[in-house]
Amino acid sequence: MIIPGMVSATFRSKPAGDIIRLCGQAGLKAVEWSENAHVMPGDPEGAGALYERTREAGLSVAAYGSYYRLGQNEDVEKTFGASLSSAAALHAPLIRVWAGTEESRAVSGETRKRLAKEAGEICDMAQAQGLKVALEWHKNTLTDTNESAMRFLGEAGHGNLYCLWQPTVALNMAQRTEGLDLLGDRLLNLHIYYWLDGVRRPFEEGLHEWRQYLEHVNMKEDRYGLLEFVMDNTEEQFLADAKALHELLGSINLE
Repeated sequence: MIIPGMVSATFRSKPAGDIIRLCGQAGLKAVEWSENAHVMPGDPEGAGALYERTREAGLSVAAYGSYYRLGQNEDVEKTFGASLSSAAALHAPLIRVWAGTEESRAVSGETRKRLAKEAGEICDMAQAQGLKVALEWHKNTLTDTNESAMRFLGEAGHGNLYCLWQPTVALNMAQRTEGLDLLGDRLLNLHIYYWLDGVRRPFEEGLHEWRQYLEHVNMKEDRYGLLEFVMDNTEEQFLADAKALHELLGSINLE
């Protein structure tokens, strides 16, 4: 089943209360709370309070969207530990991280080994707290192509390392669906939006495309489908996108 929600960074300038209000208006059921927008690293007290507000509103925490990047930290335990402390206090089931800062073709084999080792370290730390680690599926990281992403998952070789997925503009339609097939049980949540030629469009226009994506997702497992990247950053468009998402999920009996 796909559980509809949103990524709070969609409206990063709005306070958390507005995010909760919008979810209620839109009939959504979950939030991926974003680091440095609504939850700060190393603030378990604030994260815990936000968890209570989220729960009291009848919403689930889908994830903690950290901006921790592999290969950018002198003290991995300290830096990731700060993000992890907030994620744990938020009762997040997973913490999102980024697989470096460069496009995969520019990364040497030695650097890949170093990043894979670091990935294993943070996966151990997260596992000790009961959280999964999920790589952002994104350009200019080691998940910018299907081949590189799957190779990196193998290089890290850790059972607690997964991926989120979104229809990145760096890949064509065939490559996107292939990536979903390849991820299999390494796929966690979906980030949901519709862009046409790199430009944000109403989600309603992308329903046919998203039906195709969902055909390649294992529906035996519950996962969150989280709205992001709203055209013109307006609440009105967000509510329209949420309505279209409900219609999509309802039409294929996935909600």
